[in-house]
Amino acid sequence: MEAARDFEGFYAENFRALTIQLYAYCGNMTDAQEVVQEACYRALARWPKLSHYDDPAGWVRRVAWNLATSQWRQAKKHSEWAPEDGQTVSGPTPDRVDLVSALAKLPAPQRQAVVLHYLGDMSMAEIAEVSRVPAGTVKSWVSRARTVLSAQLSTKDDSDVIELGVSGRTRGDVEPFAGTGDRSTASPGELRLILGDPLADLFDEWAASLSL
Repeated sequence: MEAARDFEGFYAENFRALTIQLYAYCGNMTDAQEVVQEACYRALARWPKLSHYDDPAGWVRRVAWNLATSQWRQAKKHSEWAPEDGQTVSGPTPDRVDLVSALAKLPAPQRQAVVLHYLGDMSMAEIAEVSRVPAGTVKSWVSRARTVLSAQLSTKDDSDVIELGVSGRTRGDVEPFAGTGDRSTASPGELRLILGDPLADLFDEWAASLSL
């Protein structure tokens, strides 16, 4: 019973954040919930051992992302990928639709990297480890993704265009699923990417607007 209660707490703490990440990646809330549920089900079957891992949330995240990537590749064989907004989310707003649509225009590696960075609170080094590529590659992915997202999400007023260097909240090295930014642990190259980044606030506001 104690192990079951421990898992219930783990599930309650991590399900929403991980579902939001997968929704941003695949553009379909139902699919996101299903892959996270499946990953959590697999975790429950292994919980006596998994609960002693340093990062059980990382294990669940990896399984969920693998499932989502596999489903996305299968779906792409039959039709062009397109986001389906608001399936189980009440009251979608234009901003919410715009962000999901903008993410859909990114290549899969860039989309995964930017989602893990902004919604998973993962550093470039952590994403590189998950993606099994050099950290420099991840920085390039995130930089290119930011350029596309900034262009896609710019307002009609030129003064509101998202650009590097404008004021915004810092996003740095923090633990997955929770925590606050810490510039002291970021590399100089990464700091240039995250310092004054308005996309951090945009992603946070988008995530907070979702009803799960």
